[in-house]
Amino acid sequence: LSAPTAPPPSALYILGFVSCFPDGCGGLACPEGCRCPLESRVVRCTHGQLREIPQGIPRDTRVLYLDANEITGLPDGTLRELRQLRELYLSDNLIENISPAAFGELGSRLQLLDLSNNRLQQLGPAEAASTLRAKMRLYGNPWHCGCSLQELLEALPLEAETLEDVVCSSAAREEYVGQPFALLLNTGIDFCSVQQRTTDVAMLVTMFCWFAVLIAYVVYYVQRNQAETRRHLEYLKSLPIKQPTARSDPVGLGRLLRVTSIDSCVLPAEL
Repeated sequence: LSAPTAPPPSALYILGFVSCFPDGCGGLACPEGCRCPLESRVVRCTHGQLREIPQGIPRDTRVLYLDANEITGLPDGTLRELRQLRELYLSDNLIENISPAAFGELGSRLQLLDLSNNRLQQLGPAEAASTLRAKMRLYGNPWHCGCSLQELLEALPLEAETLEDVVCSSAAREEYVGQPFALLLNTGIDFCSVQQRTTDVAMLVTMFCWFAVLIAYVVYYVQRNQAETRRHLEYLKSLPIKQPTARSDPVGLGRLLRVTSIDSCVLPAEL
């Protein structure tokens, strides 16, 4: 039997090249928990037990699967380097918030954004999300139907099917819960005006409570002063009144005055 021969250098080169994803002149290793098929420009990280967007995703990726993981949010600049990305799948994660700057310039080029079956209640400010032009999947999230969501959905170019997927899990009024958000808007409900009225009522109630507390304090202060005044007067009345005595005139000033007056009356008769 002949000894096994080592593979030629060309075979080793091919194996090393296949393990990386091409990126311009060089190559980037596929992130842990992901699969990067050669030259497909598709990165699959499904069921990768990821808690955040992995580092090292090839920059020329066009389709990125991050579904069925444990990702909780998209911070600023998460996808900034993926300028050729067209489809992003983030369904079946634990996403609760998305930073306004998570997509950056990518928002205008993204064609599909799947955010279904997460924990989103809001999708960020309307100004930040207005750059998104992608077809979106939003079902399966505990949406809070309010003014912010209304402004957001009005700013995004969403299809009717996407709007129907947004179902209210919470709202300003109990009767809105479980209703499709688009259906409520079509009936003429303006959540922004409802929020304004709710805010006005809350402000009036707060002002009334402060006014009631102020009145109660003034009444208490006046009654306390009146009680203190009555106690002081009763104390003064209880003090004994002292009669004047001889000791109060030690030099006999009263007697001297009487003698002087008598002498003044007798003096003309003596003359």
